[in-house]
Amino acid sequence: MIDTHTHLQFKAFEGQVDEVIRSANDAGVEKIIVVGTNLETSKRAVELAEKYDGIFASVGIHPHHVFSCHAELVSASSKSNEQPQSWQILKQVQQDDISKLKALISHPKVIAVGETGLDRHVYKNTKYRNYQITKEFIELQKLFFKAQIQLAIKYQKSLIIHNREAITELLEILEDNWDPFLEGRSVFHCCEPDHRLLEFASAHNVFIGIDGDITYDKEKQEFMKQIPLKLLVLETDSPFFTPESLRSAGVVLNEPRNLVTTTAFISDLLNLDKHRLYQITLDNSVRLFNLKTRQLS
Repeated sequence: MIDTHTHLQFKAFEGQVDEVIRSANDAGVEKIIVVGTNLETSKRAVELAEKYDGIFASVGIHPHHVFSCHAELVSASSKSNEQPQSWQILKQVQQDDISKLKALISHPKVIAVGETGLDRHVYKNTKYRNYQITKEFIELQKLFFKAQIQLAIKYQKSLIIHNREAITELLEILEDNWDPFLEGRSVFHCCEPDHRLLEFASAHNVFIGIDGDITYDKEKQEFMKQIPLKLLVLETDSPFFTPESLRSAGVVLNEPRNLVTTTAFISDLLNLDKHRLYQITLDNSVRLFNLKTRQLS
């Protein structure tokens, strides 16, 4: 099995990574993709990939963390009343961050760009002061998203797409920036249960990532039944989305080994043999990240 989306580099796993990987392997999860959300976590993802066999990295800047760049713009704007100058500062900061991301992409165990996308959700728990969704912030998210799409195309890496409450704008950007290379090499991470995403995925051969929230989200359970198996990949998004049976037992921290629990739930939901589901999602994950032509260890 391959856990196609984790954040083992997050502080939640500090001091536990060795054991978490070992227990995942013991459970049958042989490969794990560690996904970056900003420059710092992308660097740490690469470091983990260097250290451990069976670990691969994705590097990217999550739309939520674009706010750090936005804060720099606000600070600069407060010193100048000239909006054009502020926009120039915005673009320069964006270009600097993307340049730093480029420096990580050539690593042989970096197999994807992301997670990147759009996010209109107002987070209550965030490290950013005065976090709010403004037109300027969304425009900056779009700049970062477009730049990372182009990085994936230029450097022939897979693309991990994040979306939260911004489907219309997200699909517009994908349509305008789509490239044949991205067909079969992209995934809607933790895909929202919306027919528009499913239609785009079916038309452009985009994989759909399903997480542990399938075990308690009724809307996602109905959505799951509509997903073509050829587009299905499984992910934990560790440390988030602990499956319901484990949550009920008091488990807070989700781990890659829990992919087995989610897979068993989906198998029952679809009335599909568990081992067949294992093989289908394994094959899909290999195609998504082009692992057939890579050293898998």
